[in-house]
Amino acid sequence: MQYRRCGWSGLKLPMISLGLWHNFGEIDSREHARAMILRAFDLGITHFDLANNYGPPPGSAEERFGRILRRDLVAYRDELIISTKAGYLMWPGPYGEWGSRKYLIASLDQSLRRMGLDYVDIFYHHRPDPDTPLEETMGALDSIVRSGKALYVGISSYSPDQTRQAAHLLKTMGTPCLIHQPRYSMFDRWIEDGLLSVLRDERMGCIVFSPLAQGLLTDKYLAGIPADSRAAKPHGFLKREQVTQDKLVKARRLQELAKARGQTIAQMALAWVLRHDEVTSALIGASRPAQIDDAVGALKRLTFLDVELQTIEQILVD
Repeated sequence: MQYRRCGWSGLKLPMISLGLWHNFGEIDSREHARAMILRAFDLGITHFDLANNYGPPPGSAEERFGRILRRDLVAYRDELIISTKAGYLMWPGPYGEWGSRKYLIASLDQSLRRMGLDYVDIFYHHRPDPDTPLEETMGALDSIVRSGKALYVGISSYSPDQTRQAAHLLKTMGTPCLIHQPRYSMFDRWIEDGLLSVLRDERMGCIVFSPLAQGLLTDKYLAGIPADSRAAKPHGFLKREQVTQDKLVKARRLQELAKARGQTIAQMALAWVLRHDEVTSALIGASRPAQIDDAVGALKRLTFLDVELQTIEQILVD
């Protein structure tokens, strides 16, 4: 494993981190989830990313992770970076989502109980709230750090302008905004339009989620939609209609380039997002341990020839 310093901080993250968005909830196999978490740790993945509503049902991924932590990894707690988030719907009523101080602090308290932790390493506001003053949301994050319930705080899916404002507010409070977690892949490049430069200016870290476009940038869908895939599950976030012919054609062409580089398409896609100096880590999901092995294999070749980057650009714009 290779590690990168997270922005202007003393914290280093593994270049590949494991997210528990899918396949770690109550409806999934407990032993299968355990096998993936332990395999990740054995490969040097020390960062595990969760959120209050991960499951399904919501909260069950944190509960399951907490049990695995107590059973297998409690002796290594000081070698782990555990993060969670709040911002999306977690419970019904007026205080169960978005970005109020009441919701964020209550949600983190619930997350800590579910995981059996005294603190998390990183706590994120999961999405911008159009109706709550940013000062209130950032003030809640500052209070959370000062309370000792989180060592660092970050934001997710904020626009470039919102990111700059959030970083400024936290800086004035004396609590740096450590990291931003945006969606980024070859098929979703919005962070290139301003966000990366803001992160560089603000000296913030960046951990990108869905770098494999929920499996579209792997070999999983090249011959159709497998029965055990995200797109085939009724509760999955990748819908059948998103597995378009256009994306599959591009994925097949990208796979040929990856083969010429001596990589799988997934490994090339991960190396491609990690080519930016601003990107600290790529956050992967997994449905079996072999996928984690494959992802870590991306670190064997992170550089690109200019002609390879030009070929990728041409594939993506065609």
